[in-house]
Amino acid sequence: MMKVNCNGKEVMYEKGTLFESIAGDFQADYDGRIVLVIENGKIKELSKPLEKEGAEIKFLTTKDKIGHSTYVRSATMLLVKAVADMVGDETKGKIKVEFSLGQGYYCSVRGDFTVTEELISKVKARMEEMVAADMPITKKAFPIDQAREIFSAQGMEDKQELFWYRRSSYVNLYYLDGYYDYNYGYMVPSTGYIKHFDVVAYKEGILLILPTRENPEQITPVAPREKLFATLMESKKWAEDIGVISVGDLNKAICEQRFQDVVLMQEALQERKIAEIASEIAKRGNVKFVMIAGPSSSGKTTLSHRLSVQLRTHGLIPHPIAVDDYFVNRDDTPKDENGDYNFECLEAIDVKQFNKDMLDLLDGKTVDMPSFNFKTGHREYHGNYKTLGKDDILVIEGIHGLNDKMSYALPKESKFKIYISALTCLNVDEHNRIPTTDGRLLRRMVRDARTRGANAKRTLEMWSSVRRGEEENIFPYQESADAMFNSATIYELAILKTYAEPLLFGISKEEPEYYEAKRLLKFLGYFLGAGSEDIPTNSIVREFAGGSIFKV
Repeated sequence: MMKVNCNGKEVMYEKGTLFESIAGDFQADYDGRIVLVIENGKIKELSKPLEKEGAEIKFLTTKDKIGHSTYVRSATMLLVKAVADMVGDETKGKIKVEFSLGQGYYCSVRGDFTVTEELISKVKARMEEMVAADMPITKKAFPIDQAREIFSAQGMEDKQELFWYRRSSYVNLYYLDGYYDYNYGYMVPSTGYIKHFDVVAYKEGILLILPTRENPEQITPVAPREKLFATLMESKKWAEDIGVISVGDLNKAICEQRFQDVVLMQEALQERKIAEIASEIAKRGNVKFVMIAGPSSSGKTTLSHRLSVQLRTHGLIPHPIAVDDYFVNRDDTPKDENGDYNFECLEAIDVKQFNKDMLDLLDGKTVDMPSFNFKTGHREYHGNYKTLGKDDILVIEGIHGLNDKMSYALPKESKFKIYISALTCLNVDEHNRIPTTDGRLLRRMVRDARTRGANAKRTLEMWSSVRRGEEENIFPYQESADAMFNSATIYELAILKTYAEPLLFGISKEEPEYYEAKRLLKFLGYFLGAGSEDIPTNSIVREFAGGSIFKV
């Protein structure tokens, strides 16, 4: 018998006892289903055995970020396996996990089948059958060449390409009832853990609906997000036109000296989209306020500048306005439940003064525009007088731009609302998508280090609060936008890798942010690095990597 410390309790177990068995003894201490274990500071899957005397043990559940990701990953493998079973095998019909829509994950299909209600019913029944059978999901290390042979036999060309650029000699594959797959991250030990899901037909593909972290045992219908879906599908088409839909494709382009072509085509597609938005604004004729809103690190400032250039080609005279200049004085800023200033909420903005100034401008009056001093925490006035002429138009950037409470006094016809976000359309491979939040997090980390002297630990520390503000103040209003713009570029993670990796390596094992840093480092390890010399100076990427022609 071996003595170990679990959740502060000394307990005895035989050497080789599976962590899954130990987790069962402590499940009552947690309000979420245990899916992973931390042994002596190292995350492990529950299928691993206890081997160390005196080990310090605690568990992660579906309510933890890493635990929730583990559940999503495992449910995705369950879906892919079920589809393969219902259409013949993986080589006859494929699904690709494209992107998330709320708590749903949209999967496109290709091969010798189409999505019908009958097929969906069969797939869901097969998934439920495997869950009831509690089939083991096992992990085994294979030599790279052998793994690529397995991928080839299952028609997984994307994974063959991905592992052509891996330096390691072995790769861990997961096995489920005759089916092998590679999964970027941890998995649950068996299908019996994946009890909560739904599968529905959506557009021409399949939507896998899973619980949220907050309610890991509850499935709710996905609200329609037609504009977001259309924007994501447009970006998917861009990626296909460029010829880069996976990390393996991007690495190949770098190796074959085609990276500059990828950059130029991506930038051209984005510029065309910005020009289309500017044309729509000009066509309306009565727009005086362009409201740009989006989550952190989505590239709002660069978009406002590039859109302004395009508006000028239509004879309009754009003027940038930052909603941040209407922050209430620091002493009046609301605080969150932790006692910290909540700069994300609408109450942090002097909404009344903003509307008064905008109405005065609309009425042809001259307004002394404020400037917020972030060092003193006070709004200041320095004689920045503005008067709107016939062709003048204000380009207003701020996270509350889509919320009509922010601009309640302005006539609806005078506003044009734009939602911007970095909606990553690049996949690790067909079954392992890259969360859009990871791209934005790396953007912010690189920019914070460059412009604010903040280390990666600080960025990671703040990220949950930033994300909470986005969920409350931005995402609920995105479908109200007149236009959506995806600021993610297909190539940027190869650029950001060279800046982010040294920052992430600076986080020690003792820090709470270590696990997230380690995860991001593993993720960046899939990419070959690229220099930024080919990136245009007006690119959104420059807002984060540096060297922008604009004041960002």
